[in-house]
Amino acid sequence: MDDPALTQVGPRLKALRSERDLTLADVAEATGISASTLSRLESGSRKPTLELLLPLARTYQVALDDFVEGAPTGDPRVHLKPVRAQGQTILPLSRRAGGLQAFKHVIDAGRQREPDPRTHEGYEWLYVLDGRLRLVLGDHDLVLGAGEAAEFDTRVPHWFGSADGRSVEFLSLFGPQGERAHLRAAPRRRTS
Repeated sequence: MDDPALTQVGPRLKALRSERDLTLADVAEATGISASTLSRLESGSRKPTLELLLPLARTYQVALDDFVEGAPTGDPRVHLKPVRAQGQTILPLSRRAGGLQAFKHVIDAGRQREPDPRTHEGYEWLYVLDGRLRLVLGDHDLVLGAGEAAEFDTRVPHWFGSADGRSVEFLSLFGPQGERAHLRAAPRRRTS
């Protein structure tokens, strides 16, 4: 067999048949595949084809994926490069150039700063994971707790920091071209 993923099909077929306490004749009767073909499939001397594997999957009540071992995946870890700025660590969570960008912010404990609101182009959405975030937005001075969110046009003067001197963790979605984060909800069902 050319494909290494197919080398496990034969032993897997034999194991499934043994687990179910079936003979080659039992499987041949259930699938319409001859006992000799089934034997050659199990030994690896016959190349498995979709036409042979479909009736076997139905008989053994398994998905076709169960016959083959998938290719190994690459390293699934995300390698973040944090940035330190103004008493906080900012971890970029997205790598796409342009469009919405996702970040995780961690504001250090013990650092209380005076608000210094700034403006820039874009739109931002914040979600507090842990701690209490102070958000100064225009004339508003707000405190957001864990599980609370805010969204705003970044052309409005804004600033954020710890509300109580403890560390704060929050997520932000930022759209430099003014993209907004849209939340969708299913329409309410009418009750009659």
